[in-house]
Amino acid sequence: MSDTLAVPASLAVRNMLGDTLGREVTVNIGNPLTQKDLPTATVAIYVDSSNRVAAVLGMDLKLAAFAGAALGLLPVGGAEDAIDDKELYPNLAENVGELCNILTGLLNKEGAPHVKLDRVVLPGESLPNDAQAHLLALGRRIDLTVDIQRYGSGTFSLSLA
Repeated sequence: MSDTLAVPASLAVRNMLGDTLGREVTVNIGNPLTQKDLPTATVAIYVDSSNRVAAVLGMDLKLAAFAGAALGLLPVGGAEDAIDDKELYPNLAENVGELCNILTGLLNKEGAPHVKLDRVVLPGESLPNDAQAHLLALGRRIDLTVDIQRYGSGTFSLSLA
C-alpha cells in the first residue's frame, strides 16, 4: 500500500464529471485558481484517516454554478444568473456539494490511503488557512478548464497535500 495519493489524470476527471453529469465534458490544462478567485470559489476539503488535510479541490464560481445546474438538470439560465449575481444559489450549492462528495472517487484508489470529504466551503464562507495554503501551493496538483456541454466552462484545481 502506498502512503501517498496520486494526482488524477485529466481523462479520469473528464470521465467522472461526464458520467456524473450525464453529458459531454471536455477538459484542458488550465490555470490554477488564484487568491482573488477564492472569495467566490467552492472548495472541497478532503481528509485522511487521521483527519489531516489530504487534498483540496477548488472550483471557480462559473464551474460550480454550471456543474450544480447540470447535476440538477436545471436550466443554464439559473447558473448564468448566479454568476452575474456573484453568488452560488442554495440549490446549486447543494448540488455541487454532492458533486464534491462524488469526486472523492478521483482520490480513492486501491492501495492508496483512503480519504473522505470533510466539508465544502461555499462562496462567502471562511476558508481555513491550511486548506487555502494547499489550494494555492505549487506541487502535486492538476489545474483544468472544464467545459460542460450546453452549460459552460470554468476552472477546476485539485491540489494534494
